[in-house]
Amino acid sequence: MKPVVRYLYIILGVIFLSLGVIGVFLPILPTTPFLLLTSFCFLRSSKRLYNWLINHRIFGVFIYNYLTYKSATKNTKIGTIIFLWASLFISSLFISQFAIKLVLLAVGIGVTIHICTLRTFVQKRETQSIPQFETARRNTG
Repeated sequence: MKPVVRYLYIILGVIFLSLGVIGVFLPILPTTPFLLLTSFCFLRSSKRLYNWLINHRIFGVFIYNYLTYKSATKNTKIGTIIFLWASLFISSLFISQFAIKLVLLAVGIGVTIHICTLRTFVQKRETQSIPQFETARRNTG
């Protein structure tokens, strides 16, 4: 790959990542598509940046599950929907135009439907062994 194209992908990836992070706090801006575009750009430009993104402690698991299984964990779904509607409600308090409130409502409904239609990823728990405690025998001698 030509260096110019590689750097273009990196720049686009950083822009998409920034928009995705902003989208966490602004309900009108979707987070998932921007993070997926970020992973696409980083995959084609920098193995190091792609690995950083996939192994990120906040976004990594979500992106990996979405790309690999088209799914999200139950907690991720619930948390996303609660945060979405809370931020939409707060946003609607500061908006006076009814048309914009309808747009926010439509975005909220659309995102909620999308999240609910994702498969629920169930993490397999490793079987935890119960600690075995040895009991001391009493000498009843």
